[in-house]
Amino acid sequence: MSYELLTFTWFVLLGVLLCGYAILDGFDLGVGILHPFIAKDDRQRRLVMNSIGPLWDGNEVWLVTFGGALFAAFPVAYATVFSSFYTAFFLLLTCLIGRAVSLEFRSKVQSAAWRKTWDFGFFLSSLTAAALLGVAGGNVMAGMELGPRYVYQGSLLSQIYWYPLLIGALTVSLFAMHGAIYLYLKTEDELQARVQRAIHPLFLTFAGLYVVATFATWWHVPHATENIANFPVLWIVPILNALAVLNIPRAMHLNRPGYAFFSSAMVILAFAALFSVAIFPNLMLSTIDPAYSVTLDNARSSQATLGTMLIIAAIGIPCVLSYTVIIYWIFHGKVKLDPNSY
Repeated sequence: MSYELLTFTWFVLLGVLLCGYAILDGFDLGVGILHPFIAKDDRQRRLVMNSIGPLWDGNEVWLVTFGGALFAAFPVAYATVFSSFYTAFFLLLTCLIGRAVSLEFRSKVQSAAWRKTWDFGFFLSSLTAAALLGVAGGNVMAGMELGPRYVYQGSLLSQIYWYPLLIGALTVSLFAMHGAIYLYLKTEDELQARVQRAIHPLFLTFAGLYVVATFATWWHVPHATENIANFPVLWIVPILNALAVLNIPRAMHLNRPGYAFFSSAMVILAFAALFSVAIFPNLMLSTIDPAYSVTLDNARSSQATLGTMLIIAAIGIPCVLSYTVIIYWIFHGKVKLDPNSY
């Protein structure tokens, strides 16, 4: 396999890993965001938490694998991304730890104040993690102040302006909607009815932000459409994205929540594809000078490294997929409470 094809293959595989994380942990984060608003009592809050209880830690494997693959395949990009977003990634790690601790500690003490504290931690960690992922994506899409040797010359405040914040809000609304549809599939009776009533306003919020973010990207990030203009066949990506968005309320109206969940997953997949199309062949675009941008060519590992990694991936990815499928099959169906529940 040629060096160029190996490089492109790893660009695609990184996208697959990131999509896997966004789709699977996306509904986990969405459930955490909705947790204080959907559940009316302690029993319902426990049901909400236990809907993701057996799954959330396995879903994070996709993010860990993505980080390891980025380090090995594109070490320059790894160094630049983690140094540029050091504070944000430290906060993201704190949020992921906070979510895990909130889930595990909540039911350890029979105290209303204790449980409310961890409920708030579960909500805040999920909300902040989702927002941080969106803000990071917005910054990468728009470009960052990369200087010589790919060193970030901006500040934390320069990463927090209207466009990344808009993408962060869009991400939060998408994950909340995704989580609501998942909760509808996993719950029943009164809790399911409460979730059902929340899906429509969540969809309208997401759809409104989706339209605003589309026009904002077209105006603020003109380079995002260059590849689509050069290769018109890529118009299929935004078209499929829009169709997937519109299919969510249609599927819920037809009382096909599984189809709606599949559609929301496809929305996330289409967003990831649009993101990849927008930045290609860059991994991080410099707003100071395009010569300082991190590209596939200047960030990649050696051909031998990429080839060896591809062999490892051919063995490892099926294992991760098999584990994911088995876990979801074992814990399919409506969530129930038992003595071992959170």
